[in-house]
Amino acid sequence: MGIKNQLRHKNTQPVGVASKLGKNLKKAAAIFLSLIVVGALLVYALSAPIPEGTEGPEADALANQMLSALNVEGFNQLKTISFSYGGHYYLWNKAANKVDVSWGDYQAALDLDDLSNSEAYQNGKAVEKKQALIDKAIAYFYNDSYWLAAPYKVYDKGVERRVVNTENGTKALLVTHTTGGVTPGDSYLWLLDDTYRPTAFKMWVSIIPIGGVKASWEDYEIVSGVPFATRHRMGPLSLFIKNLDGKPKTTD
Repeated sequence: MGIKNQLRHKNTQPVGVASKLGKNLKKAAAIFLSLIVVGALLVYALSAPIPEGTEGPEADALANQMLSALNVEGFNQLKTISFSYGGHYYLWNKAANKVDVSWGDYQAALDLDDLSNSEAYQNGKAVEKKQALIDKAIAYFYNDSYWLAAPYKVYDKGVERRVVNTENGTKALLVTHTTGGVTPGDSYLWLLDDTYRPTAFKMWVSIIPIGGVKASWEDYEIVSGVPFATRHRMGPLSLFIKNLDGKPKTTD
């Protein structure tokens, strides 16, 4: 009888463990679902809809005033721009439409007119299977250069411009990129000061679930007569453009 009791006791242990495990899994699943619901409610509560605006001459006039405040003619005359952002380093030859990108042990030489002519390297040595690195460098450049030079892209192909009347009585410029880049369809509402220089924009972008997140455009640095915002604040987070330099086309 003692042996039978011992066997009976041993056989009941896995059942108890399995039962406890099942309860823990149910609790974990319930917590996970609760977090999803709370997250969805927060996104809904914090998100703002894209404001309505009007296309046409008034929107284009506002875009032109913003570009004038940022010396768009000087920007167009820049031959090269070098900068770093988020651990990525760039030498952008605007005149040739090429850019050298480096991060970590990797480098890429991108031909923006014909990406098939692009090359990738690791520690300075050519990489045979280069496409993944080239794709990553392209994504880095499209994202990072936007934080540098987004205002100058308001007349790019596929861009829609609308003027928006804000709650404080000022006019803002709503820009929607219908094509191009990594995430076409993104919209940005440019907020301008009295001189029409951008002070911030609000974003409706695919990579951020909350619509209307605000990022500042501040700490302008003048490079060859062209002002570039070098700091972007989003709440407690700050993003910085560093190592900024540029040379006009007339300079060798």
